[in-house]
This record gives sequence, C-alpha cells and structure tokens, in this order.
Amino acid sequence: MGMPATTYYSAADLLGMPDDGNKYEVVHGELLVSPSPRMQHQLIVSRLFEEVLAALRSHPVGVCFAGGDFHFGVDSLVIPDLLVVDLATARTGDWTQVTRPMLVVEVLSPSSGRQDRFTKRRLYQEAEVPLYWLVDSDARTVEVWTPDAAFPVTEHQQVRWFPEGATEAVVIQLEELFREV
Repeated sequence: MGMPATTYYSAADLLGMPDDGNKYEVVHGELLVSPSPRMQHQLIVSRLFEEVLAALRSHPVGVCFAGGDFHFGVDSLVIPDLLVVDLATARTGDWTQVTRPMLVVEVLSPSSGRQDRFTKRRLYQEAEVPLYWLVDSDARTVEVWTPDAAFPVTEHQQVRWFPEGATEAVVIQLEELFREV
C-alpha cells in the first residue's frame, strides 16, 4: 500500500479557494485551513487593534491592520490576526510589499493552535519579524517571540512593544485584554 500523493500549494493557488467562510493560508507549500473564529477570538483581536491603533496615532511610525496578507515567497502567504507595517510599506498599498512587518499577532483558537504556535511561528522567525505575539485567551497569557528565540517569553500581566521610531512603549494590560464582555 503506497502513501497518498502530497499536494503542494502556492500563494497563487489561494486565489482559487472557495469563499466558504474558512481562512486559507499556505506555508512552504502546506495548505492551512481554519474555520471562522470564535467570538472570544474576535473580541481579543478588536481590543488589541484598538490599543495598538491608539498608540500608533500618538506615535505615527506604522499602520495597524486587523488581518492582511503577509507574503513570503511563492509558497507562503499567511493572514495574521493583527499586522503592523512601517509607514513606507503601508503607503505602497500593496500587500506583496509586506516582507518584514514590525509586529505580528496571532490569537490562538482550538483549530489554529498547532499552526500558530509552530508552522506560522517558524515562518515569522525565518522572515525575521522583529516581534510576534501569540495570544492565548484560555491561559490568559501572551507568548513573545523574536527571530532568534528558541523559547518565548510568556507574559502574564502585561505585554510591551517599543516600536522603532516611537518615543513611548505600547503597553497592553492583560487583565483588561482578557476581561469579560
């Protein structure tokens, strides 16, 4: 009995995926499919977006997007939950120009844990994304990854980001981030 043939996907192949409510991504040719996120997931993303956006209004060094394409070669395209890019890149208006975001955030979901924690995290490290936050609302923590980290720093109280060019750090209080609706 033989092994089934493995299908290799490119970023261009994502254009042909169905509009069925799932999120389709590809990392090094591996297709990643995630169902629609839970309400808690979207609430956390919106709170993070508001906090980061407010900080970037005070210190306009980048632009924050909830979602958006991160292209990494012909066989990798991911859509992080939150993505911050520098002003020059944002002004191009072209997702293919996003080659090194300033900050990437993924909020864990039951269906995306392995992808976010391993597959996509490795991609972000290979791309030398300066800072990757992996938000775990069940554990009420944020894992902070840098390109050379073998293990994350796990934050339980607050997470800080000092964007290049800003005069103050962005500080997110985790108690506020994970508060009940």
